Amino acid sequence: MSNNEKAFEASVQFIKSLGINVIFKPLNPAQILPGISIEQGAIFIDEKQLLFPGDVLHEAGHIAIVPLAERHTLNKETIGKRTDAPAEEMMAIAWSYAACIHLQLPPEFVLHDDGYKGGGSSICENFKNGQYFGVPMLEYRGMCCQDNPFPNMKNWLAP
Repeated sequence: MSNNEKAFEASVQFIKSLGINVIFKPLNPAQILPGISIEQGAIFIDEKQLLFPGDVLHEAGHIAIVPLAERHTLNKETIGKRTDAPAEEMMAIAWSYAACIHLQLPPEFVLHDDGYKGGGSSICENFKNGQYFGVPMLEYRGMCCQDNPFPNMKNWLAP
């Protein structure tokens, strides 16, 4: 088993441990991220189409940072139309970085060169240097706090 396969398996187990459903099934090829989709607050994965296994952590971040009462409404169309969509995108990036650190995975697993409109490696480098974004919103949602600074998480799921 390759390092990416081990990292993917650890990521899926972590996501499931949070109570986020992960379902493996064939998907329509027209997904925002190849081989992965969010439907009704669950992550759907088509392993045959999945190009970047770390994307599963980013998508889990989108679900995790949304208040519990709203998670079931998430799908690939609604995420970008939410009132706080830009802030939630930044929170999902920060959350997925924290998840990598928690799982002892290289941050490049999620912040890869082909992600984030080609800016994944730049974001990764900034985060490694303590230049974070999205953290104040995670603090606002009660997911991390200044007493135990980011990338440590107080709660992996927004209340």
